[in-house]
Amino acid sequence: MNTQIKLRKVALAVGASLSVGMTAPVFAEEAQEIEEVVAVGSRLQGSAAAVIEERKNQAFVADILGAEQLSRTGDSDVASALRRVTGLTLVDGKFIYVRGLGERYSSARLNGAAVPSPDLTRNVIPLDIFPSSIIESLAVQKAYSPSMPAAFGGGNIDIRTKSVPSEFVANIEVGVGQNLNSQDGYTFNRNDSGIPVAVQTAIVRYRGDLSLRGIVEREGFTGDGDLTPADQALAVNKSLVLELPRDIRVKEESLDPNYDIKASIGNSFDESWLGGTIGFLAAASYDNDWKYSERMTAVLDQSFQEGCKTTLETAEDATNSCYVTVKDSKETTQTERISGVFNLGYKYEQHNISYSKIYLEDTEEESELSTSESPNGSTVRTKAATGQAYRNYDFNYEERILDIDQVVGQHTFMDYMGIGVDWQYTESKAETKIPTNIGYNFIDNFDEAETYQDSIVTGDDNRILYSYTEMEDNVKSYGGNLTLPLYLENIELTFKAGYDFVDRARVYSTSGFAIHNETNIAIPVNSDLEGINGITSYLSDDFVSNNDFLIAFNEPTAPSADDYIAAQKIDAGYFEFDAIFNNTWRLSGGIRYEDFKQVSIGTSSLVFDRVTHSTIYSEERILAGTVNEDDFFNALSMTYLGGEKYQIRFGYGETVVRPDLRELVPVAYFDPLTDIRTIGVSGLKSSELNNYDARFEYYMDNGDNFSVGAFYKDITAPIESILQVGDEDYTATFVNGDTGEVYGVEAEWLYDLSGVVSGFFTSGNVTLSDSEVEIDPARAGNLTNPTKRMTGHSKYVVNLQLNYDSADGQHSSSLVYNVFGERILASGIGGREDAFEQPFHSLDLVYTWYPDFNSQVKFKVQNLLDEEQEVTQSDFIVRQKEVGTSVSLSYKYEF
Repeated sequence: MNTQIKLRKVALAVGASLSVGMTAPVFAEEAQEIEEVVAVGSRLQGSAAAVIEERKNQAFVADILGAEQLSRTGDSDVASALRRVTGLTLVDGKFIYVRGLGERYSSARLNGAAVPSPDLTRNVIPLDIFPSSIIESLAVQKAYSPSMPAAFGGGNIDIRTKSVPSEFVANIEVGVGQNLNSQDGYTFNRNDSGIPVAVQTAIVRYRGDLSLRGIVEREGFTGDGDLTPADQALAVNKSLVLELPRDIRVKEESLDPNYDIKASIGNSFDESWLGGTIGFLAAASYDNDWKYSERMTAVLDQSFQEGCKTTLETAEDATNSCYVTVKDSKETTQTERISGVFNLGYKYEQHNISYSKIYLEDTEEESELSTSESPNGSTVRTKAATGQAYRNYDFNYEERILDIDQVVGQHTFMDYMGIGVDWQYTESKAETKIPTNIGYNFIDNFDEAETYQDSIVTGDDNRILYSYTEMEDNVKSYGGNLTLPLYLENIELTFKAGYDFVDRARVYSTSGFAIHNETNIAIPVNSDLEGINGITSYLSDDFVSNNDFLIAFNEPTAPSADDYIAAQKIDAGYFEFDAIFNNTWRLSGGIRYEDFKQVSIGTSSLVFDRVTHSTIYSEERILAGTVNEDDFFNALSMTYLGGEKYQIRFGYGETVVRPDLRELVPVAYFDPLTDIRTIGVSGLKSSELNNYDARFEYYMDNGDNFSVGAFYKDITAPIESILQVGDEDYTATFVNGDTGEVYGVEAEWLYDLSGVVSGFFTSGNVTLSDSEVEIDPARAGNLTNPTKRMTGHSKYVVNLQLNYDSADGQHSSSLVYNVFGERILASGIGGREDAFEQPFHSLDLVYTWYPDFNSQVKFKVQNLLDEEQEVTQSDFIVRQKEVGTSVSLSYKYEF
């Protein structure tokens, strides 16, 4: 059997197994044949043939990435892998933008089930939490079909985890690497025990009022000897200050190399009781990464003049600066990821049942040491002008956990017209905890040569800020599908009907504490290492005793809140048909009904009775955060089948994009994408979309293929973020625009270059698009451009790969390039232009050596061009961050 025939058989086998039901195959078929092809043929082309066959057989426009393609590009997680898909861009290393639309316009499911997001600021799952080592394939459907959730904007991503193997498999992989910018960094002594018990007790006892007056009133202090009631309250308050973690002990030191380890084992066994097959697969991984980077953030001065200064070297420069504030930071981040997957499956004739346990844990420890200058702000404070600058130290530790239990069944009843039934039941929980979030604020003194001298604690509020955050999000998702195939003369018919249910509940709480310097004078703080170590350890017992540093419990005032609870319920049913006429025309479509209910309620101490431990909500507060919608959503797709060579697709779908849970309550948080304080708003409406798609696909005998498509989306009431500006910072909120639209073209290809250079082939995709949103000026505040491109939209996205597979199968390599066009990160206000994230040219190299059939050595270099991330506003840089070049080496052995 020649290689080409093998490839085509593998494509049919894998494509058929991936396209069944809930997209979670229980047993891998033809495993030995796949291994043989991989050993003697082109690895990537063989894998691509399988996923291309699945894409070709889809009734609606979709793109597929297989496990081998993920390995080829060297991407370590789902988020970084998906940026290789046509029209997809990666934001903040976590979120995927589909066809230039923000992350709210994409949705993700795991093996067809809804799962919660451990991200504090979004409903969308941060896709970097899924390691690529547990992924079988990724399916990105860009044209809506009724079997999918109606909350569909740019596309839906289905993450398919690895299935139970048909025979024994086992492997282990170890890797080591380093970001070349990250040899040295700043670590700190983390305290992750959460809110001290004494402080928690005090919040309840004093009903959130830790002021001297509040303590006196609650305790009934009347004085004791020479002590006044205020003195007695001061002693109580200072005792609470001493309960907080105060010894951070920052160190500048060499960072450890990055390293990871992965392992998996699986097998299947025939059982004699019923004559079925039992199989299992267990996989685990651990990854530890260090990263150091320097960055600059600034707020542009609205009234800057031509010739203004972007650097501050003299006092004259400070008074003619382009910026209101300039902040230079040194960030050190340690990220640890743990994943565990266990699959247990049983197969009997045409019946498969499997259970999956998926546990993902992601922790991030970050220190940010920064100095800030305010040349044109409310306080002119620069090293050049006054010999002083602000110093800010921020320390954060965050834990994210996603815990999933899933049962999937697939059944085919051959004696009953070949009826197929598939179902899934999934319970999942996302937890996020921030037990350490501490910010220090000081002023540094410099001499005339701008050499650091010492630091002072000014006599005002908020010298140190502590915050503690917890979120728990539980989702129950279940559903089933009934499929009936009918074969008539010259017509192949498939009818499909199903039910989908999602029940979700989220609880979010945060507590903040501020340390105030009540002495009303600036207190010197002696320190070493330019203030790093001494400053963060200055709040000693003696220092607190000799100075009036007091703690306050930070709670927002009405109508704002800092905590919220939310619930969501979706009941959906659909009917879908697929008809193929004379193997020439294919007509697919159907209708979906969804009953959507959601409520988000902001809470704070203002509505919490700390004596009775009960929460009081007004009817007005509940209704303001409630969404209650039900509607029908239609879809229709028509395909012309031009034999084995080509096909032409046309599609139409009606969908909706709903506000996130947090966007409907006046809860303030810092958006990690923009570092801007963002506040939700009640009454935000859902956006309705009409989606139009067309695509031409051409397939060649040797596996080469290309496609070109066009799309158009008409959006009613698009959700956009708008800004307000203070003296030195921004605040963002949300508003419904009047209308919006996105349109563009995209092309994709895989082409063998062996006719020119043996062993080489190329693959890639290009997307060109544009968008426009109109916002009523009456609701846009002082937005500079009420008619503009949509936030987060890129006019172009380019992915290019040059691949090589040696004839002996021992070597393979890929040069991978990705770039996106500039996109609006934040809308300009008050005459300022929009802030644009600039194109990032990512060039990666992956080389793999196969010394024998069981071993694999991989060398990877990421960001070869050593690009930096930049955001500009009116052609001035307002944000700049180092990324650095990373190198890694790994070894994998398959038993």
